[in-house]
Amino acid sequence: MNLRQLSDLLGLSQTTVSRALNGYPEVKPATRARIEAAARAHGYRPNMRARGLATGRAMAIGHVIPVSTQHEIVNPIFADFIAGAGETYTAAGYDLLLSVVPDADEAQAYRALKARGAVDGFILHAPKTDDARIRLLGDIGLPFVVHGRSSGVTLDYGWLDVDNRRAFARATEFLIDLGHRRIALINGREALDFAARRRAGYLAALAARGIVADPALMTSDEMTEVSGYRAASAMLEAGDPPTAFLTAALIPAIGVRRAIEERGLKMGRDVSVVTHDDDLSYLANGDDVPIFTATRSSVRLAGRLAAEMLLARIADPAGPAATRLLEAELIVGRSTGPAPGRG
Repeated sequence: MNLRQLSDLLGLSQTTVSRALNGYPEVKPATRARIEAAARAHGYRPNMRARGLATGRAMAIGHVIPVSTQHEIVNPIFADFIAGAGETYTAAGYDLLLSVVPDADEAQAYRALKARGAVDGFILHAPKTDDARIRLLGDIGLPFVVHGRSSGVTLDYGWLDVDNRRAFARATEFLIDLGHRRIALINGREALDFAARRRAGYLAALAARGIVADPALMTSDEMTEVSGYRAASAMLEAGDPPTAFLTAALIPAIGVRRAIEERGLKMGRDVSVVTHDDDLSYLANGDDVPIFTATRSSVRLAGRLAAEMLLARIADPAGPAATRLLEAELIVGRSTGPAPGRG
């Protein structure tokens, strides 16, 4: 259906219908509501450039990705987040603007997008501990929401995060309750705030049960299948190998499984594995019974919620910055069992 057909259906002029759908303020609220209802019913969408001219908005949200982390674009975790956020943007009539830039140009990219009026706000990804980008975005003056948190930043800013510390403490406690004492942590890069919180949860759970943490059982790296495989292989070849692994994501957990099976061992019987972030659209954790025991957190839902928070901030930039902490659910799968000799 085009604008003329919608106007004829409503018995209104094309100008009135266009102004109502593109945000002009002079249309009566009752008329605007009637027009918007008819547009939804008949699948008509207004011209977003016209709406932007009427509202003074770009009708776009910016996501800036440094080149050094551009692998995130093909990572199913990042893809799920963008898919969830994109669903929210589309429903609200916004576009997504994804910029991949050299690391040294990241700050300038944010400033340039603001200067050009290309976006109405940003979502910041992969915050580091004491992340200077949060202060930068505060200075730039556009609304933004952080996917995660930054421990060293005391500014008031909006964020959405999973309780990573609690999730990894619970996972570690679960393995200890199964009799495991040699529990390895294959973590993400610990310059990133989420990974630092996960290590803190793991260490706190060990300490609470009187288990001395072994530095040889802790690694920090990119969350890839190869990194999981290499770390697990080295640990399993050591003199006192772990009986259980806790991994930062499903992808390195797959590498850990490969290392276990190459040595003639069986995951869940000889060596246990618990992973995080198993609720991915294109990388399912088994069917009815999960392959991996996991601290489950929907990244796609996080994308939708973060986008909703940002759009609310754009609509009311003077309001308080919203924060939201999600809990991860521990799901028991086939990858865990009693420690050898404790079954």
